[in-house]
Amino acid sequence: MEPDGNREEQSPNVAQTAASKLSQMGERTKILGNVIQDPERQKRIILVIVCVALLLDNMLYMVIVPIIPDYLEGLQKAADNAQHAIVRHSNSTNSSTPKAPTGNFDLQIGVLFASKAIVQLLVNPISGTFIDRVGYDIPLFIGLNVMFLSTLTFAFAENYATLFLARSIQGLGSAFADTSGIALIADRYTEETERSKALGIALAFISFGSLVAPPYGGVLYEFAGKRVPFLILACICLIDGVLCLTVLKPFSNQERGNMPVGTPIYKLMIDPYIAVVAGALIICNIPLAFLEPTIANWMEDTMQATEWEIGMTWFPAFFPHVLGVYLTVKLAAKHPHLQWFYGAMGMVFIGASSCTVPACKNFGQLMIPLCGVCFGIALVDTALLPTLGFLVDVRHVSVYGSVYAIADISYCVAYALGPVVAGQIVHNLGFVQLNLGMGLANVLYAPALLLLKNVSQMKPSFSERNMLLEDGPTGLYDTIKMEQREKKRKGLCTTLDENGIETFVQRSYSEEESSGGEYA
Repeated sequence: MEPDGNREEQSPNVAQTAASKLSQMGERTKILGNVIQDPERQKRIILVIVCVALLLDNMLYMVIVPIIPDYLEGLQKAADNAQHAIVRHSNSTNSSTPKAPTGNFDLQIGVLFASKAIVQLLVNPISGTFIDRVGYDIPLFIGLNVMFLSTLTFAFAENYATLFLARSIQGLGSAFADTSGIALIADRYTEETERSKALGIALAFISFGSLVAPPYGGVLYEFAGKRVPFLILACICLIDGVLCLTVLKPFSNQERGNMPVGTPIYKLMIDPYIAVVAGALIICNIPLAFLEPTIANWMEDTMQATEWEIGMTWFPAFFPHVLGVYLTVKLAAKHPHLQWFYGAMGMVFIGASSCTVPACKNFGQLMIPLCGVCFGIALVDTALLPTLGFLVDVRHVSVYGSVYAIADISYCVAYALGPVVAGQIVHNLGFVQLNLGMGLANVLYAPALLLLKNVSQMKPSFSERNMLLEDGPTGLYDTIKMEQREKKRKGLCTTLDENGIETFVQRSYSEEESSGGEYA
């Protein structure tokens, strides 16, 4: 009977211990929840979530560079061997068997590489409007889920059609995750210095993902097979999605009903300042987008480069890219009115570096202009992406989905044309002419950024915003407010007389309240 008594005595102790542990876990969870909901800490966690999403998207974009051509070539050889076996088995009199031409194989790879950017380009106008309507958290969560599905599809794809589907699905996810992520950073970091720093960190993660992905994919593909690099990325994407669901709580956010209605994307596109920035983003990314699919063959032909040299071509350029981001953030904090100048200098850097690429004779020499191209791209992106957010703040409504969808469209134009057009230009005109044309385009476009010189002096202007939106008053309240705004602009203010009737009297207004921030 003693053992039974001991058990009865021990069972309450076990229950008490379990209850105390559960209460401790509950307290820790509550403390963690309070820490997460702290505004400053939440901003940092959101920045981590967005940076990981951008890192994953760009790694998935570039990780296929060393994997897919070799994998498709293996599939093609297996199909040819099977066809030979069928021909030998049937004792065919025709000794030759049809083979897929090399040009067709190159075209298939080019279309596969470009499909992501093309789908992203087509979906971005829709995703930008969707983000403006529902907020930033739900589109980010949707984008992460779609990217997770795309990564798994890449891992288990065994033919060209499935690979093409996976690449296209990635473009759909990127249109939501990238745009909403950048817009979320611009929305949470409202001060220009903080915004420039946060966007610079995001750009550093984009660069790191693009440049580290080819060696990462090549090494794992060589020693572990095709599926392993994609499964690792899928796991990281899943963790980021769970973190997004925990911190942002996209389906329980009650702030979406209070969001102002953003400016339609087509009206943002015709804003001259935004159009100049979008053009600069397209032009400055063309050298990188056009060199990625063409430089490997040129290195093999001109300098007999080895496989490891081709695989490591872009990796050293990561360091000057981070240096460019760091310098631009520091300079923008001290001299914010010179953002246009930093962008223009970046385009000159890109142009000069692009023109010197064909003159390189070995791997060491080639590193210098490629580092110059990436350094210049860092200057342009880090200077102009915060400028887009500032332009929306002062000329439109502070909702950032559509304006950063325009930035994403600008990148996609370059990367959609690169794999398809660059090879044809090299074939018809030559590699030297391609680089000279890209360099000249960047140098000639740089003076256009002078149009942004006075942007930093702008103040929110209601009259200019109404002119851009072409929206008149929609009700009695709006009509009264517009009349009051016009009276105030002309130097009149409202007062109440002794009968309670509102009248306008002449007033003097400060220079700050004038329309000095408006520019035609």
